Order: sequence, then structure tokens, then C-alpha cells
Amino acid sequence: MTTPFDDLEPKKKKRHPILGGLRASFLTGLIVIAPIGLTAWLIWTVVGWIDGWVLPFVPYQFRPEQYIGINLRGVGVIFFLLFTIIVGWVAKGLIGRSLLSWAEGVVENLPVVRSVYSGLKQIAETVFTQTDTSFDKACLVEYPRKGIWAIAFISSTAKFEIDEKLPSEEQKVSVFLPTTPNPTSGFLLFLNRSDVMELDMTVEEAAKLIISAGLVYPNPKDPSKPKPANEDRPAAE
Repeated sequence: MTTPFDDLEPKKKKRHPILGGLRASFLTGLIVIAPIGLTAWLIWTVVGWIDGWVLPFVPYQFRPEQYIGINLRGVGVIFFLLFTIIVGWVAKGLIGRSLLSWAEGVVENLPVVRSVYSGLKQIAETVFTQTDTSFDKACLVEYPRKGIWAIAFISSTAKFEIDEKLPSEEQKVSVFLPTTPNPTSGFLLFLNRSDVMELDMTVEEAAKLIISAGLVYPNPKDPSKPKPANEDRPAAE
């Protein structure tokens, strides 16, 4: 028996199976194409930017387009790599170290340039110098309060004034707590060693987990294939 209120109940729309399949296929294809496309676009853009910056300094007789008639992208990158290797090789020698010390001495006498140069040099040394203690361990720390855990990266052991001023007698470590989904920003924390729980996953696996906002977990069976977070969920009955 129907009632006057039957017409007021919302009716569930049935999804067409073909449209549902097309939607699922589209999302799957998007997941496959998006990382590849964005990576290729980023590499293509960076290579073009380096070419545009380097090629004006390269003599015309060394450019391949005058011989083949085609402007090849990536030629500037090759010249940049060769130039950087030569500069590094010269800088490691006695003459190169002497010239570098003399140039840095001149820069130290320039008020504004001194601050800019020292800051950029410190950043470059931090980013490009490989050390055994830089972000070699992923860990869990309680942040922003007890009972809430966040993934962080162990940076180094606290030293000098930081180690002396902290009240605890226990060994202190500095950890970098990145934000999600952008791990390049975050917080620098100084904690007791006992407050840091080290993880077995690698730094790369922890970074994937942070960037994916908890959707991609390391796969213990095959580390080369990340494990989606919903893989362990029971199937709907």
C-alpha cells in the first residue's frame, strides 16, 4: 500500500555499468599517465631552461644546429655538465684552492654580497654534499602532543649550544618533521633519543608515504612495488 509520503522519499540513481567501467578505466589511466607525463614535462622544462641559460655563452661553431640544421634540446645541459666538472677538477687543485680563497676573501669585504654569498654557499653545501648522517633514518615522534605520532627524519645528533642548553642529560637528536603533501617544508625538532622510534622503512619509502598523505605504504614483500593503504581492507559483502 502506498502512502502520500512515498513520492517524497529520494530515489537512488542506478549507475550504468558501462559508464562505471569507463570511469574506473579513466581514473586508472590517469594514475598511470599523470606521474609519467609530469615527470617528462618537468625534465623537458628544466633542460630547456638550462639550454636557454648556457647556449648564449657557447661559441656558435660548437653548436650542433649549424651542422644538422636542428636545434637539439639538451646540448646546453651537456656543456653545463662538462663546465661544472672542469671547474670542480680545477678547484680541487692547489691553484684552484688559492684562487677560491682569494675570491672568498674579496667577497667577505663586501657587506651585502657577503651575506648573500655565505647563505647560498651554506645551502649548496647542505644540498649537494653527501654525508653519512643526513636523513639516513625515518622515525616516528609524538607530535603535536602525546598520543599523536608523525613521521620524521633523523638529521644528526644535537651538538654545541643546543646540546648544552637542553635540560635533559640524555643524548639529543635533531629530526626534521615534514608536512603533507609537500615534504620540503616542515619543522626542526630536538628530542631525546628515547623519544624517537626508528622505522625499518627507508627514507624514500617514508617520503612516498608522506607525499601520498598515507595512501601508499611500503610493501614488505616487494619494496619496488608500493602497497596501497586500502589493499588490506576486507572486501565488501
